[in-house]
Amino acid sequence: MFGKGVKLFKVLGFEVRIDASWLLLAILIILSLTGGYFPFHYKGLSTTAYVVMGVIAAVGLFASIVFHELCHSLVARRMGLPMKGITLFMFGGVAQMDEESRTPKVEFLMAIAGPVASIGLAGVFYLLYIGLKAAQAATVVTGVLGYLAWINLILACFNLLPAFPLDGGRVLRAGLWAWKKNLRWATRIASDAGSAFGVVLIILGILSLLGGNPVGGLWWALIGMFLRGISHGSYRQVVIRETLSGEPVRRFMREEPVTVPSNITVGELVNDYVYRHHFKMYPVLDGAKLTGCVSTRDIKNVPREEWDDRQVADIASACTDTNTIAPDADATDALETMNKTENSRLMVVDNDRLLGVVSLKDMLKFLAVKLDLEGNEADTRAIRQMANAQ
Repeated sequence: MFGKGVKLFKVLGFEVRIDASWLLLAILIILSLTGGYFPFHYKGLSTTAYVVMGVIAAVGLFASIVFHELCHSLVARRMGLPMKGITLFMFGGVAQMDEESRTPKVEFLMAIAGPVASIGLAGVFYLLYIGLKAAQAATVVTGVLGYLAWINLILACFNLLPAFPLDGGRVLRAGLWAWKKNLRWATRIASDAGSAFGVVLIILGILSLLGGNPVGGLWWALIGMFLRGISHGSYRQVVIRETLSGEPVRRFMREEPVTVPSNITVGELVNDYVYRHHFKMYPVLDGAKLTGCVSTRDIKNVPREEWDDRQVADIASACTDTNTIAPDADATDALETMNKTENSRLMVVDNDRLLGVVSLKDMLKFLAVKLDLEGNEADTRAIRQMANAQ
C-alpha cells in the first residue's frame, strides 16, 4: 500500500520509517502554524517566536503520531501478530502488519489502542498546559502545549470515525465480524462506510473551495480521495487472502518456465529473453543446476555500455527465501513474500530443484475466475484490473 520509506530510528523493536510525502505535510503544518494558527490565537509575539512554536509543535505532532501507531503495534505484538513497523506518510501514519487480525477481539483491541493513546496524550498535554499557564510560564511553551492537547484530541476523534481502514472502521469491522462470523462481509460493510465518508470529505472539500478556502478545500478533497482508495484496497486484500488461503502454490505455478544460462551476456539476456518473453524475473541455470535468478531490476543496475561485457552470473541473485517458495506452501505465503520483496514472480523450488515459477498475475487470474463463478461481479472486475496491471 505504501512505499518502503526512509528508516529514521527503531523503538521497542519497531522500525519507524518516513515516506517522502510526509515531508510535504511537515512543511505545510509548520507554515500553517507559523503564519496562521499561533498568530491568530497568540497575538503580539515576534516572528521568531511564531517560527519556534511552529517547529516545536510540528515535532510534537510527529511524536504524537508515532506514539499513536506504536500503541497499535505493541497491542498487535502482544496478540501474536507480526508487525513490519511504522511508516509516516502524507495523511498520517500506519502500523504495518504482515497479516490480518485472527479474531474480532484482537481486531478491536488493536484498533482501539491508538485512539485511547491519543486521548491519553491530549489529557497529559492539557494538564501541563493548565499547570504551566497557572504558573505564568512563557506563552511560547503554553501555546504549544495547548495546540498538542487539541490536535491529539482531534486525531483521536478523526480516527474513531466508523470508516475503514480508520481505527473506528476497524472497531466497526470487529463488531460486525463478531456478529456474523464473516470477516469478508464485515470488511465489505466497513469498507463501504469508509468509501462513503471519503465522498463526504470530497464534497466538503469542493464546497470549501467554492467558499474561498482553496488550501483547506484541497486538503479535505485529497484526504477523501485517499480514504476512498485505501478502503477499497483494504477490502480487496481481504478478498484475496480469504479466497487463496489453503491453496498450494503448485496449483498456480507454471512448469518448465523460461530459464537463462548463467554464461550469456546481459545484452543477450535483454534481447533474447526480456524483449521476447516480457517477464520481470528469470531463473538462472549453470548447466542443469539452479544458481539463482535475474530480474529487470538487476539489469537496470548495469550501465547500458556494459551490457555486452557483463555476464548474467555477475548480476544474478542467489536463491533465498525472498525469491523462492516451496510447492506445498500456502498461496498466501507467496503473496506475503511478494508483498515484502516487491517481486511479482517467485521460483518454486524443492530441495534446490526448480519445479516452476509462480506469478502474482496467475494467482489473480485464478482468483478472478473463482469469484466470477461465485457470482461476485464487483470483486471480479476489481481483481481482473489488478491482474491486467501486472
